[in-house]
Amino acid sequence: MNESIVLTIVSDDRPGIVKDLSLLLEQHDGNWTESNMLSLAGKFAGILLASLPQERCDEFLSNLKQLEARGLHIIAQRTNPVVDSAEWREFKLDLVGQDRPGIVHDITDILTRHNVNVQELDTQCQSASMSGETLFLAKAHMRVPPQASLDQIRQELENLANELMVDIKLDH
Repeated sequence: MNESIVLTIVSDDRPGIVKDLSLLLEQHDGNWTESNMLSLAGKFAGILLASLPQERCDEFLSNLKQLEARGLHIIAQRTNPVVDSAEWREFKLDLVGQDRPGIVHDITDILTRHNVNVQELDTQCQSASMSGETLFLAKAHMRVPPQASLDQIRQELENLANELMVDIKLDH
């Protein structure tokens, strides 16, 4: 029987980090299931879902220290299978507007009040082509519980968009 482990990894960015992780996983008969990794401000940051035979997990977790000795800061947690509720609805949000502190907080405040679960969030700041001002862009993939009103969430986000003077697009 296999067990799932979620790893978060942060280190100074350098070639070979993914290779080192994949080699250690392979040495323990593990499978690289899902990941998201990137370089931010000279740092490597990643999250990885791995699946390993249950009898190899303890050894794998112990051997992660080899990578920590090479400058990787790793947090590993065993996971339990998640029961996916088909009743939850998928929801996507796209936002573009002039950057200012607090945008993510203001949006997630609304989402949290409705028990919306943010599954994925990608953000970036970039220079506007004409004005040169800094634009904030966000894309989110969310799951909305069955008891939440999509109309109410949409209305609150549209009101916030008007207040912040940003464009928010919502899709199912």
